[in-house]
Amino acid sequence: MPTLKPAKLGLRTRLFQLIFESDTRIAKAFDIALVILIFLSVAIVMLNSIDEYHERFGEVFYYTEWVITVIFTIELALRIYCLEKPGLYLKSFYGVIDVLAVLPTWLVLLFPGAQVLVVVRLLRALRLFRVLEMMTLEGEKRLLWGALVRSRHQIGIFLFTVIMLVTIFSSVLYLIEPAEAGFTSIPKAIYWGIVTLTTVGYGDITPVTALGQFISVAIMLVGYSIIALPVGIFSAEVIRALQRERYSNEACPGCGKHRHEQDARYCKYCGTWLDEETPDPRRKAKSPEA
Repeated sequence: MPTLKPAKLGLRTRLFQLIFESDTRIAKAFDIALVILIFLSVAIVMLNSIDEYHERFGEVFYYTEWVITVIFTIELALRIYCLEKPGLYLKSFYGVIDVLAVLPTWLVLLFPGAQVLVVVRLLRALRLFRVLEMMTLEGEKRLLWGALVRSRHQIGIFLFTVIMLVTIFSSVLYLIEPAEAGFTSIPKAIYWGIVTLTTVGYGDITPVTALGQFISVAIMLVGYSIIALPVGIFSAEVIRALQRERYSNEACPGCGKHRHEQDARYCKYCGTWLDEETPDPRRKAKSPEA
């Protein structure tokens, strides 16, 4: 069956290939141009927040940002036009990001200062992975996400325990510390407890009594000892997932031992042939017919 030439393709099909695919040189150039515009618009917002650059180039930044926003708006309209079910796309992750990418500048008409939210456009740069043909990272992403999901119960219990400890210690500090020290309410004391436990130490609230300072030292020491616990839980799940992908759970029929690599054909402990569906080639070599 002869393939259609590009000239015979419909407008919606050609737009779909240009916008949603990256198989051709033109489609890749289109995606890369969008990524460049994303970084340019975010850089403009950052530079415009500096008074010196705002005074000198504020007008240039303003019109440049509007040009980029119009381009993104047209691009979003074309994405919706070339899809048969645009509603499903707008509900997807990338669809929501594409909508959020054009809203901030338009919201400036109603809410001055909303252009700062343009930094959300950085999320659109995730398409760069597809442009650079880095979708092989999909397996690694699933591995990390799976490890996070499997460790959610342990991490949840850990966070619940930390919240209880912080609430108890903070309530004690609220009772023994004067209001002049900043402990004006239990929520304010909990804020101090979280800052202290994470060893951030802003210094805006500081205990002044000896007992309060002793409790602060205890919380800081506890923070050093438990702050890395969620990382350890997550890392252990990642290691277990890597081992499951690398090693087979099947036992050797010769010695009964496990932990053979997925592509292993012989047992590393006793040399027994592991693939029960195919005959051992060594036996064929030893047969009289050979």
